Amino acid sequence: MSAASGDSNSRPIIVFDAMCVLCSANATFVLRHDRAARFRLASMQGDVGAALYRQFGIDPANPETLIVVDGNKALRDSDAVLAIWAGLDRPWNALAAFRIIPRWLRDPVYRWIARHRYRLFGRRSTCWLPTAEQAGRIL
Repeated sequence: MSAASGDSNSRPIIVFDAMCVLCSANATFVLRHDRAARFRLASMQGDVGAALYRQFGIDPANPETLIVVDGNKALRDSDAVLAIWAGLDRPWNALAAFRIIPRWLRDPVYRWIARHRYRLFGRRSTCWLPTAEQAGRIL
């Protein structure tokens, strides 16, 4: 499988900004609360993550969304966050109930936070690195 092939037989891949404090904290949260290992993660700064962003028309140098790649499709913005929440262990998967809020209301809030993520939460001086136990789920 090439980095951007989106193999439909594989687990979904969350592509995130490893320089963003909020995004890195979210990656750590997913790894901790996805004990079934439903998700794999790739940073946009790495080869796999950057290739997946480009495959779905997102500039890896200036993304304003994380994506969840599942097969040949990518969820973005609030839909990606909801898909992540739905795949987590209980009780966190209950957060997916926010799907009841229409996308036209959810996405502007998501995009505002994404655009201002460094100012609101900070930027790491180096990319986030997983622990030895988490490394097998990082692409």
